[in-house]
Amino acid sequence: MLCCGGPVVRAWTSSGSIAVTRPDLSPSGSVPLPIEAGWQSLAVDAGPGVRPTDLRCWWARPAADAGTWRGGVLVLPEVFGLNPWIRSVAGRLAGWGYGALAVPLFARTAPMLDLSYGEADLAEGRSHKDLTRSEELLADVAAAGRWLQAQLAAPSPSGLGCVGFCFGGHVAVLASSLPLIAATASFYGAGMASGRPGGGPPTLGVLPDVPGRLLCFCGERDPLIPRDDIDRLDAALRAADGSGTRLRLIRVPEAGHGYMCEGRADHRPAAAAAGWQELSALLRDGLIPPR
Repeated sequence: MLCCGGPVVRAWTSSGSIAVTRPDLSPSGSVPLPIEAGWQSLAVDAGPGVRPTDLRCWWARPAADAGTWRGGVLVLPEVFGLNPWIRSVAGRLAGWGYGALAVPLFARTAPMLDLSYGEADLAEGRSHKDLTRSEELLADVAAAGRWLQAQLAAPSPSGLGCVGFCFGGHVAVLASSLPLIAATASFYGAGMASGRPGGGPPTLGVLPDVPGRLLCFCGERDPLIPRDDIDRLDAALRAADGSGTRLRLIRVPEAGHGYMCEGRADHRPAAAAAGWQELSALLRDGLIPPR
């Protein structure tokens, strides 16, 4: 469905009304596919170190008449929850031809979190981040991934994609070690060299166990990721993949934290455009479309 040169998004809200938006052009410059989007709930069962919960996810996918999907991608948010920008990322991916599920990371403390980018919002988001545990985050991502795989017309031979931003970027690196994840993009994930959510060894320790592709992005002017941490990330990626082709770091000159997001003061349009191009190529090369 096209309108004014762009796709109409049928976004069903809890009240049954429809919101209409237009995702940006695909990296190739072509008009993206029409998409459908709305809220989707799914359950996470109890397990060792895991409390059961329900995930209120944002589910975006190509419209029913848009043809065969290219695969599935999990979207992991910043500390601001499933706010309009994160939902737009899922919409963008759906416009590229992927089923995209944005997954809340604070389901047990703030299941409907939707914040702006002010100082008070940041403090609230960080307060929930500090209550997370890596075991539960991985259980949530795995449950979301299984649900997403089930929505594909046929299981993808390779697995799913995963993209995360800020805290979601950190969690995405943890999740890249899951067998069902084939291609991961981590944008400015902080704290990976010093620990992991809830305590424990540094997240960088999972890199030797990553079965698929992983692409990490760090702005060279990011105040939340010290230069030493970027260097340690680079060294850990190289140690886990000596070829430097499967696990890679992209250092982004002149970029700070949050440069991909149009709603943040640190947004850098040129760097963001390059990031979308890299993400598109990662998913294209790392995911085998369902047959």
